[in-house]
Amino acid sequence: MKSANLTLRNKFLKYVSLNILGMLGLSCYILADTVFIARGVGSNGLTALNLALPAYSFVYGVGRMIGIGSATRFSLSKPKDIFSLAVILDVFSAVIFVLIGIFASGFVARLLGANGETITDTAIYLKVILIFSPMFMLNNLLSSFVRNDNNPKLSMIAMITGSLSNVVLDYIFIFPFGMGMFGAALATGASPVISLIILSAHFVKKKNTFRFVKIRPSFDKIKDVCSLGVFTLISELSSGIVIIVFNMLILKLAGNIGVAAYGVVANIALVGISIFNGVGEGMQPIVSDEYGKGKVKEVGALLRYGFITALSLAIIFYGINFLFANGIVDTFNKDNSLILQKLAIKGVKTYFLGFFFLGLNVISAGFFSAIGNSKNSFLISILRGFVIIIPMAIILANVFAMDGIWFTLLVTESIVFIVSVILIVRTRKKVINL
Repeated sequence: MKSANLTLRNKFLKYVSLNILGMLGLSCYILADTVFIARGVGSNGLTALNLALPAYSFVYGVGRMIGIGSATRFSLSKPKDIFSLAVILDVFSAVIFVLIGIFASGFVARLLGANGETITDTAIYLKVILIFSPMFMLNNLLSSFVRNDNNPKLSMIAMITGSLSNVVLDYIFIFPFGMGMFGAALATGASPVISLIILSAHFVKKKNTFRFVKIRPSFDKIKDVCSLGVFTLISELSSGIVIIVFNMLILKLAGNIGVAAYGVVANIALVGISIFNGVGEGMQPIVSDEYGKGKVKEVGALLRYGFITALSLAIIFYGINFLFANGIVDTFNKDNSLILQKLAIKGVKTYFLGFFFLGLNVISAGFFSAIGNSKNSFLISILRGFVIIIPMAIILANVFAMDGIWFTLLVTESIVFIVSVILIVRTRKKVINL
Protein backbone atom coordinates (compact mmCIF):
# COMPACT_ATOMS: atom_id res chain seq x y z
CA MET A 1 0.00 0.00 0.00
CA LYS A 2 2.83 2.34 0.89
CA SER A 3 4.46 1.53 -2.43
CA ALA A 4 1.25 2.43 -4.30
CA ASN A 5 1.01 5.75 -2.43
CA LEU A 6 4.65 6.49 -3.17
CA THR A 7 4.12 5.76 -6.87
CA LEU A 8 1.08 8.03 -6.97
CA ARG A 9 2.95 10.80 -5.15
CA ASN A 10 5.92 10.53 -7.49
CA LYS A 11 3.63 10.67 -10.52
CA PHE A 12 1.93 13.73 -9.03
CA LEU A 13 5.27 15.44 -8.43
CA LYS A 14 6.47 14.64 -11.95
CA TYR A 15 3.41 15.99 -13.75
CA VAL A 16 2.94 19.01 -11.49
CA SER A 17 6.59 20.09 -11.43
CA LEU A 18 6.93 19.84 -15.20
CA ASN A 19 3.67 21.69 -15.74
CA ILE A 20 4.58 24.45 -13.28
CA LEU A 21 7.80 25.04 -15.20
CA GLY A 22 5.86 25.12 -18.45
CA MET A 23 3.19 27.49 -17.12
CA LEU A 24 5.88 29.75 -15.69
CA GLY A 25 7.29 29.87 -19.18
CA LEU A 26 3.93 30.89 -20.58
CA SER A 27 3.43 33.57 -17.93
CA CYS A 28 6.75 35.10 -18.94
CA TYR A 29 5.21 36.03 -22.30
CA ILE A 30 3.57 39.04 -20.73
CA LEU A 31 6.02 39.52 -17.85
CA ALA A 32 8.90 39.89 -20.31
CA ASP A 33 6.85 42.45 -22.23
CA THR A 34 6.22 44.31 -18.98
CA VAL A 35 9.89 44.54 -18.04
CA PHE A 36 11.13 45.52 -21.51
CA ILE A 37 8.28 47.97 -22.15
CA ALA A 38 8.83 49.54 -18.73
CA ARG A 39 12.54 49.98 -19.48
CA GLY A 40 12.26 50.78 -23.19
CA VAL A 41 9.01 52.74 -23.49
CA GLY A 42 8.28 54.06 -19.99
CA SER A 43 5.23 54.43 -17.75
CA ASN A 44 2.84 55.28 -20.61
CA GLY A 45 3.83 52.06 -22.35
CA LEU A 46 3.34 50.16 -19.10
CA THR A 47 -0.13 51.68 -18.75
CA ALA A 48 -0.97 50.77 -22.36
CA LEU A 49 0.13 47.19 -21.79
CA ASN A 50 -2.05 46.88 -18.70
CA LEU A 51 -5.03 48.29 -20.58
CA ALA A 52 -4.51 45.69 -23.33
CA LEU A 53 -4.09 42.72 -20.97
CA PRO A 54 -7.84 41.89 -20.73
CA ALA A 55 -7.96 41.16 -24.46
CA TYR A 56 -4.95 38.85 -24.16
CA SER A 57 -6.56 37.16 -21.15
CA PHE A 58 -9.73 36.50 -23.13
CA VAL A 59 -7.87 34.99 -26.10
CA TYR A 60 -5.73 32.90 -23.76
CA GLY A 61 -8.80 31.88 -21.74
CA VAL A 62 -10.77 30.66 -24.75
CA GLY A 63 -7.73 28.69 -25.88
CA ARG A 64 -7.29 27.12 -22.45
CA MET A 65 -11.01 26.32 -22.17
CA ILE A 66 -10.94 24.36 -25.41
CA GLY A 67 -7.55 22.80 -24.69
CA ILE A 68 -8.19 21.73 -21.08
CA GLY A 69 -11.81 20.75 -21.71
CA SER A 70 -11.04 18.52 -24.69
CA ALA A 71 -7.90 17.07 -23.08
CA THR A 72 -9.88 16.22 -19.93
CA ARG A 73 -12.49 14.38 -21.99
CA PHE A 74 -9.63 12.67 -23.82
CA SER A 75 -8.25 11.42 -20.46
CA LEU A 76 -11.64 10.32 -19.14
CA SER A 77 -12.96 8.32 -22.09
CA LYS A 78 -10.45 8.47 -25.01
CA PRO A 79 -12.87 9.50 -27.81
CA LYS A 80 -11.10 9.36 -31.19
CA ASP A 81 -12.65 12.55 -32.55
CA ILE A 82 -12.08 14.90 -29.61
CA PHE A 83 -8.80 16.35 -30.86
CA SER A 84 -10.31 17.16 -34.26
CA LEU A 85 -13.31 18.83 -32.62
CA ALA A 86 -10.98 20.95 -30.48
CA VAL A 87 -8.96 22.06 -33.52
CA ILE A 88 -12.15 23.13 -35.31
CA LEU A 89 -13.31 25.11 -32.27
CA ASP A 90 -9.91 26.78 -32.01
CA VAL A 91 -9.87 27.79 -35.67
CA PHE A 92 -13.41 29.15 -35.56
CA SER A 93 -12.70 31.25 -32.44
CA ALA A 94 -9.36 32.47 -33.76
CA VAL A 95 -10.90 33.78 -37.00
CA ILE A 96 -13.17 36.03 -34.95
CA PHE A 97 -10.24 37.36 -32.90
CA VAL A 98 -8.15 38.03 -36.02
CA LEU A 99 -10.97 40.01 -37.66
CA ILE A 100 -11.38 42.10 -34.50
CA GLY A 101 -7.65 42.75 -34.44
CA ILE A 102 -7.55 43.91 -38.06
CA PHE A 103 -10.66 46.06 -38.11
CA ALA A 104 -11.47 47.10 -34.51
CA SER A 105 -8.30 47.27 -32.40
CA GLY A 106 -8.63 51.04 -31.91
CA PHE A 107 -12.26 50.71 -30.86
CA VAL A 108 -11.39 47.95 -28.38
CA ALA A 109 -8.52 50.05 -27.00
CA ARG A 110 -10.91 52.91 -26.24
CA LEU A 111 -13.39 50.51 -24.63
CA LEU A 112 -10.60 49.30 -22.34
CA GLY A 113 -9.92 52.84 -21.12
CA ALA A 114 -7.08 54.04 -23.34
CA ASN A 115 -6.88 57.84 -23.65
CA GLY A 116 -4.91 60.37 -25.67
CA GLU A 117 -1.61 59.45 -24.03
CA THR A 118 -2.02 55.68 -24.40
CA ILE A 119 -4.46 55.01 -27.27
CA THR A 120 -1.84 54.48 -29.98
CA ASP A 121 0.36 52.07 -28.01
CA THR A 122 -2.66 50.14 -26.71
CA ALA A 123 -4.19 49.74 -30.17
CA ILE A 124 -0.88 48.59 -31.69
CA TYR A 125 -0.36 45.95 -29.02
CA LEU A 126 -3.95 44.72 -29.32
CA LYS A 127 -3.81 44.42 -33.11
CA VAL A 128 -0.70 42.25 -33.14
CA ILE A 129 -1.82 40.01 -30.25
CA LEU A 130 -5.24 39.40 -31.81
CA ILE A 131 -3.77 38.63 -35.23
CA PHE A 132 -1.53 36.02 -33.63
CA SER A 133 -4.44 34.51 -31.64
CA PRO A 134 -4.51 31.29 -33.74
CA MET A 135 -0.97 30.54 -32.58
CA PHE A 136 -1.78 31.13 -28.90
CA MET A 137 -4.88 28.96 -29.06
CA LEU A 138 -3.37 26.05 -30.98
CA ASN A 139 -0.36 26.13 -28.67
CA ASN A 140 -2.65 25.77 -25.64
CA LEU A 141 -4.53 22.94 -27.30
CA LEU A 142 -1.56 20.88 -28.42
CA SER A 143 0.25 21.43 -25.13
CA SER A 144 -2.74 20.06 -23.18
CA PHE A 145 -3.08 16.98 -25.40
CA VAL A 146 0.64 16.21 -25.40
CA ARG A 147 0.73 16.45 -21.58
CA ASN A 148 -2.35 14.22 -21.20
CA ASP A 149 -0.91 11.75 -23.70
CA ASN A 150 1.83 10.81 -21.21
CA ASN A 151 4.40 13.30 -22.50
CA PRO A 152 4.50 16.13 -19.92
CA LYS A 153 8.23 16.64 -20.49
CA LEU A 154 7.81 17.65 -24.15
CA SER A 155 4.96 19.97 -23.18
CA MET A 156 7.19 21.64 -20.59
CA ILE A 157 10.13 21.97 -22.98
CA ALA A 158 7.91 23.57 -25.63
CA MET A 159 6.43 26.12 -23.24
CA ILE A 160 9.78 27.11 -21.72
CA THR A 161 11.48 27.36 -25.13
CA GLY A 162 8.68 29.58 -26.41
CA SER A 163 8.98 31.80 -23.36
CA LEU A 164 12.75 32.14 -23.62
CA SER A 165 12.43 33.05 -27.29
CA ASN A 166 9.96 35.75 -26.28
CA VAL A 167 12.51 37.25 -23.88
CA VAL A 168 15.22 37.26 -26.54
CA LEU A 169 12.95 38.68 -29.24
CA ASP A 170 11.59 41.31 -26.82
CA TYR A 171 15.10 42.61 -26.24
CA ILE A 172 16.03 42.56 -29.94
CA PHE A 173 12.85 44.21 -31.19
CA ILE A 174 12.56 46.89 -28.48
CA PHE A 175 16.20 47.94 -28.02
CA PRO A 176 18.48 47.27 -31.05
CA PHE A 177 15.59 47.57 -33.55
CA GLY A 178 13.72 50.32 -31.64
CA MET A 179 10.29 48.89 -32.49
CA GLY A 180 8.63 49.88 -29.18
CA MET A 181 5.17 48.46 -28.43
CA PHE A 182 4.90 46.84 -31.85
CA GLY A 183 8.15 44.96 -31.21
CA ALA A 184 6.97 43.76 -27.81
CA ALA A 185 3.70 42.47 -29.25
CA LEU A 186 5.47 40.86 -32.23
CA ALA A 187 7.87 39.02 -29.92
CA THR A 188 4.97 37.71 -27.84
CA GLY A 189 3.02 36.64 -30.92
CA ALA A 190 5.97 34.82 -32.48
CA SER A 191 6.80 32.77 -29.38
CA PRO A 192 3.94 30.23 -29.56
CA VAL A 193 4.99 29.44 -33.14
CA ILE A 194 8.26 28.10 -31.76
CA SER A 195 6.40 26.10 -29.11
CA LEU A 196 4.14 24.57 -31.75
CA ILE A 197 7.12 23.42 -33.81
CA ILE A 198 8.51 21.58 -30.77
CA LEU A 199 5.13 20.09 -29.80
CA SER A 200 4.58 18.78 -33.32
CA ALA A 201 7.35 16.22 -32.65
CA HIS A 202 4.78 14.27 -30.61
CA PHE A 203 2.93 13.30 -33.80
CA VAL A 204 5.84 11.18 -35.02
CA LYS A 205 6.04 9.19 -31.79
CA LYS A 206 4.58 5.68 -31.80
CA LYS A 207 3.00 6.28 -28.38
CA ASN A 208 0.89 9.15 -29.73
CA THR A 209 -2.79 8.23 -29.31
CA PHE A 210 -4.54 11.25 -30.86
CA ARG A 211 -4.80 12.24 -34.51
CA PHE A 212 -6.78 14.62 -36.66
CA VAL A 213 -9.73 12.80 -38.28
CA LYS A 214 -12.74 13.93 -40.28
CA ILE A 215 -15.72 14.64 -38.04
CA ARG A 216 -19.07 16.35 -37.98
CA PRO A 217 -19.22 18.57 -34.87
CA SER A 218 -22.28 18.19 -32.65
CA PHE A 219 -23.69 20.63 -30.14
CA ASP A 220 -23.55 18.06 -27.33
CA LYS A 221 -19.85 17.41 -27.85
CA ILE A 222 -19.04 21.11 -28.06
CA LYS A 223 -21.02 21.73 -24.88
CA ASP A 224 -19.16 18.89 -23.14
CA VAL A 225 -15.74 20.29 -24.07
CA CYS A 226 -16.64 23.82 -23.04
CA SER A 227 -18.23 22.74 -19.74
CA LEU A 228 -15.15 20.75 -18.70
CA GLY A 229 -12.82 23.65 -19.50
CA VAL A 230 -15.03 26.60 -18.62
CA PHE A 231 -13.34 27.11 -15.25
CA THR A 232 -10.14 28.06 -17.09
CA LEU A 233 -11.99 30.51 -19.34
CA ILE A 234 -13.67 32.12 -16.34
CA SER A 235 -10.34 32.30 -14.54
CA GLU A 236 -8.68 34.12 -17.45
CA LEU A 237 -11.74 36.15 -18.42
CA SER A 238 -12.24 37.24 -14.84
CA SER A 239 -8.61 38.35 -14.70
CA GLY A 240 -9.27 40.52 -17.73
CA ILE A 241 -12.53 41.94 -16.41
CA VAL A 242 -11.03 42.54 -12.98
CA ILE A 243 -8.17 44.43 -14.62
CA ILE A 244 -10.69 46.56 -16.54
CA VAL A 245 -12.71 47.32 -13.41
CA PHE A 246 -9.60 47.99 -11.34
CA ASN A 247 -8.19 50.22 -14.08
CA MET A 248 -11.37 52.29 -14.16
CA LEU A 249 -11.44 52.62 -10.38
CA ILE A 250 -7.73 53.44 -10.15
CA LEU A 251 -7.92 56.02 -12.96
CA LYS A 252 -10.33 57.98 -10.75
CA LEU A 253 -8.27 57.46 -7.60
CA ALA A 254 -4.68 57.87 -8.86
CA GLY A 255 -4.70 58.54 -12.62
CA ASN A 256 -2.41 56.90 -15.20
CA ILE A 257 0.43 56.51 -12.71
CA GLY A 258 -1.89 54.48 -10.49
CA VAL A 259 -2.80 52.24 -13.43
CA ALA A 260 0.91 51.78 -14.15
CA ALA A 261 1.47 50.75 -10.51
CA TYR A 262 -1.39 48.29 -10.71
CA GLY A 263 0.08 47.05 -13.99
CA VAL A 264 3.24 46.06 -12.14
CA VAL A 265 1.24 44.17 -9.50
CA ALA A 266 -1.09 42.54 -12.05
CA ASN A 267 1.76 41.28 -14.20
CA ILE A 268 3.64 39.82 -11.25
CA ALA A 269 0.33 38.25 -10.21
CA LEU A 270 0.17 36.48 -13.58
CA VAL A 271 3.31 34.58 -12.60
CA GLY A 272 1.78 33.50 -9.29
CA ILE A 273 -1.48 32.47 -10.92
CA SER A 274 0.42 30.49 -13.55
CA ILE A 275 2.10 28.53 -10.75
CA PHE A 276 -1.26 27.49 -9.30
CA ASN A 277 -2.61 26.76 -12.77
CA GLY A 278 0.45 24.58 -13.24
CA VAL A 279 -0.46 22.55 -10.16
CA GLY A 280 -4.12 22.26 -11.20
CA GLU A 281 -3.44 21.33 -14.80
CA GLY A 282 -0.54 19.06 -13.88
CA MET A 283 -2.70 16.96 -11.56
CA GLN A 284 -5.71 16.95 -13.92
CA PRO A 285 -4.74 13.99 -16.13
CA ILE A 286 -3.80 11.89 -13.09
CA VAL A 287 -7.04 12.72 -11.24
CA SER A 288 -9.11 12.00 -14.36
CA ASP A 289 -7.33 8.70 -14.91
CA GLU A 290 -7.70 7.52 -11.30
CA TYR A 291 -11.31 8.67 -11.13
CA GLY A 292 -12.10 6.91 -14.41
CA LYS A 293 -10.77 3.68 -12.86
CA GLY A 294 -12.97 4.15 -9.78
CA LYS A 295 -10.02 4.61 -7.40
CA VAL A 296 -11.67 7.06 -5.01
CA LYS A 297 -9.01 6.79 -2.31
CA GLU A 298 -6.29 7.78 -4.78
CA VAL A 299 -8.44 10.67 -6.02
CA GLY A 300 -8.76 11.98 -2.47
CA ALA A 301 -5.00 11.66 -1.94
CA LEU A 302 -4.33 13.68 -5.09
CA LEU A 303 -6.58 16.48 -3.85
CA ARG A 304 -4.63 16.57 -0.57
CA TYR A 305 -1.35 16.71 -2.48
CA GLY A 306 -2.72 19.59 -4.54
CA PHE A 307 -3.74 21.60 -1.48
CA ILE A 308 -0.43 21.05 0.30
CA THR A 309 1.51 22.02 -2.81
CA ALA A 310 -0.58 25.14 -3.45
CA LEU A 311 -0.24 26.37 0.13
CA SER A 312 3.51 25.75 0.16
CA LEU A 313 3.98 27.63 -3.12
CA ALA A 314 1.84 30.52 -1.86
CA ILE A 315 4.12 30.91 1.17
CA ILE A 316 7.21 30.95 -1.04
CA PHE A 317 5.67 33.34 -3.59
CA TYR A 318 4.48 35.81 -0.97
CA GLY A 319 7.71 35.63 0.99
CA ILE A 320 9.84 36.49 -2.05
CA ASN A 321 7.61 39.39 -3.07
CA PHE A 322 7.37 40.75 0.47
CA LEU A 323 11.11 40.63 1.12
CA PHE A 324 12.19 41.97 -2.27
CA ALA A 325 9.25 44.25 -3.09
CA ASN A 326 11.39 47.37 -3.50
CA GLY A 327 13.83 45.78 -5.94
CA ILE A 328 11.08 44.04 -7.90
CA VAL A 329 9.09 47.23 -8.39
CA ASP A 330 12.21 49.21 -9.24
CA THR A 331 12.79 46.88 -12.20
CA PHE A 332 9.61 48.26 -13.80
CA ASN A 333 10.14 51.90 -12.77
CA LYS A 334 12.27 53.36 -15.58
CA ASP A 335 11.13 56.92 -14.86
CA ASN A 336 12.06 56.58 -11.14
CA SER A 337 8.61 57.78 -10.12
CA LEU A 338 8.35 57.91 -6.34
CA ILE A 339 4.55 57.74 -6.57
CA LEU A 340 4.62 54.60 -8.73
CA GLN A 341 7.23 53.02 -6.45
CA LYS A 342 5.22 53.70 -3.30
CA LEU A 343 1.89 52.56 -4.76
CA ALA A 344 3.28 49.38 -6.31
CA ILE A 345 5.22 48.31 -3.19
CA LYS A 346 2.09 48.70 -1.08
CA GLY A 347 0.19 46.71 -3.70
CA VAL A 348 2.71 43.87 -3.80
CA LYS A 349 2.72 43.46 -0.01
CA THR A 350 -1.07 43.63 0.34
CA TYR A 351 -2.60 42.24 -2.87
CA PHE A 352 -0.64 38.99 -2.76
CA LEU A 353 -2.04 38.05 0.66
CA GLY A 354 -5.00 36.79 -1.33
CA PHE A 355 -2.82 34.15 -2.98
CA PHE A 356 -2.98 31.92 0.10
CA PHE A 357 -6.66 31.30 -0.69
CA LEU A 358 -6.45 31.85 -4.46
CA GLY A 359 -4.24 28.79 -4.94
CA LEU A 360 -6.60 26.55 -2.97
CA ASN A 361 -9.58 27.77 -5.00
CA VAL A 362 -7.79 27.18 -8.31
CA ILE A 363 -6.97 23.61 -7.22
CA SER A 364 -10.58 23.04 -6.14
CA ALA A 365 -12.04 24.27 -9.43
CA GLY A 366 -9.55 22.22 -11.46
CA PHE A 367 -10.19 19.14 -9.34
CA PHE A 368 -13.94 19.24 -9.88
CA SER A 369 -13.41 19.65 -13.61
CA ALA A 370 -11.03 16.66 -13.64
CA ILE A 371 -13.69 14.37 -12.12
CA GLY A 372 -16.30 15.63 -14.58
CA ASN A 373 -18.18 17.81 -12.05
CA SER A 374 -18.37 20.91 -14.20
CA LYS A 375 -21.14 22.49 -12.09
CA ASN A 376 -19.01 22.83 -8.96
CA SER A 377 -16.02 23.92 -11.02
CA PHE A 378 -18.13 26.57 -12.70
CA LEU A 379 -19.59 27.80 -9.40
CA ILE A 380 -16.18 28.30 -7.78
CA SER A 381 -14.84 30.04 -10.88
CA ILE A 382 -17.81 32.34 -11.38
CA LEU A 383 -17.86 33.37 -7.72
CA ARG A 384 -14.19 34.32 -7.59
CA GLY A 385 -14.15 35.68 -11.13
CA PHE A 386 -17.20 37.93 -11.23
CA VAL A 387 -19.89 37.61 -8.61
CA ILE A 388 -17.84 38.57 -5.54
CA ILE A 389 -14.68 40.34 -6.66
CA ILE A 390 -16.24 43.08 -8.81
CA PRO A 391 -18.76 44.43 -6.27
CA MET A 392 -16.15 43.94 -3.54
CA ALA A 393 -13.66 46.07 -5.48
CA ILE A 394 -16.19 48.85 -5.98
CA ILE A 395 -17.24 48.85 -2.32
CA LEU A 396 -13.72 48.69 -0.87
CA ALA A 397 -12.36 51.30 -3.30
CA ASN A 398 -15.10 53.74 -2.34
CA VAL A 399 -14.52 53.19 1.37
CA PHE A 400 -10.72 52.75 1.57
CA ALA A 401 -9.48 54.22 -1.76
CA MET A 402 -6.30 52.46 -3.05
CA ASP A 403 -5.99 50.36 0.12
CA GLY A 404 -9.41 48.94 -0.73
CA ILE A 405 -8.17 47.98 -4.19
CA TRP A 406 -5.22 46.09 -2.75
CA PHE A 407 -7.32 44.18 -0.19
CA THR A 408 -10.03 43.11 -2.66
CA LEU A 409 -8.35 39.86 -3.69
CA LEU A 410 -7.82 38.67 -0.10
CA VAL A 411 -11.45 39.31 0.88
CA THR A 412 -12.82 37.69 -2.29
CA GLU A 413 -10.70 34.54 -2.29
CA SER A 414 -11.25 33.89 1.43
CA ILE A 415 -15.03 34.00 0.92
CA VAL A 416 -14.83 31.69 -2.09
CA PHE A 417 -12.63 29.27 -0.17
CA ILE A 418 -15.44 28.74 2.33
CA VAL A 419 -17.69 27.77 -0.60
CA SER A 420 -14.98 25.45 -1.98
CA VAL A 421 -14.71 23.63 1.36
CA ILE A 422 -18.48 23.15 1.51
CA LEU A 423 -18.55 21.70 -2.02
CA ILE A 424 -15.64 19.36 -1.28
CA VAL A 425 -17.30 18.09 1.91
CA ARG A 426 -20.50 17.37 -0.01
CA THR A 427 -18.61 15.60 -2.79
CA ARG A 428 -16.55 13.60 -0.32
CA LYS A 429 -19.62 11.63 0.72
CA LYS A 430 -20.35 10.61 -2.87
CA VAL A 431 -17.23 10.07 -4.96
CA ILE A 432 -13.98 10.67 -3.08
CA ASN A 433 -12.36 9.32 0.05
CA LEU A 434 -10.47 12.06 1.92
